[in-house]
Amino acid sequence: MFEKVNPSHPDKVADRIAGAIVDLAYSIDENPKIAVEVLIGHGVCHIIAETSVELPKEKVGGIVNRIAGNVVVNYHEVSQDVILAKNQSGEVRCGDNGIFKGMPITDEQQTLTEIAHDIYDYCSYDGKYILDGGRLIICQSNIDTDVLKAHYSEAEINPLGDWFGGTNVDTGATNRKLGSDMADSVTGGGLHGKDLSKADVSVNIYAWLKAQKENRPIEFCCAIGDTEIDGRPYSEIVRIARGYITSIGGFEKFAEWGLVR
Repeated sequence: MFEKVNPSHPDKVADRIAGAIVDLAYSIDENPKIAVEVLIGHGVCHIIAETSVELPKEKVGGIVNRIAGNVVVNYHEVSQDVILAKNQSGEVRCGDNGIFKGMPITDEQQTLTEIAHDIYDYCSYDGKYILDGGRLIICQSNIDTDVLKAHYSEAEINPLGDWFGGTNVDTGATNRKLGSDMADSVTGGGLHGKDLSKADVSVNIYAWLKAQKENRPIEFCCAIGDTEIDGRPYSEIVRIARGYITSIGGFEKFAEWGLVR
């Protein structure tokens, strides 16, 4: 059983905005320290950023308007905690406590992800989908249900009828769709809106990549300040995660579909 949402779901819009702001921080500093929370809905976008680099408000507003349209932007920026910042001075050290799990993607999860991509290619509006064995549920906004039935005759499509989704009728918040992003790899930490020093990003990515490579469950835990995970320097974990983020086009692109792409 697996649920997937597309990049226009309000929660993913929030993730994408957070990711784009992290991309902005990396365009200013090679190794910024940043954590971004986004709440968006009904014409307003609230953003709080704890960051080591000053981000131009007009660029933050431009990111929001590019991704979410013409909404009011309430942006609040504060400096990263001084004591925690010292933890990252000198050598690269783990930026958070956490438990992390990597799980191989199942055939069911891969199939539903492909269905979500297929629908999004011709209907790029808010949508969410479930596959549970032979039961396929498609909830896709801004399209005639009969059009989808022509493509997926076996599916349960828009059980309550045609609907309009998006941030004008629903709210979105960062890291609220981790089941869609990580499938069976979900633990406590969120993937989006954080720099690579944060274990929620780097160790989650590392564990997931290792699980796919070795086709087995992978589990780690870490503490703030750790310099080694899985027998590797934490700096190497960060380097591997950076390579993955770079390969898919940055943090905003990462936020579109998560790890289960």
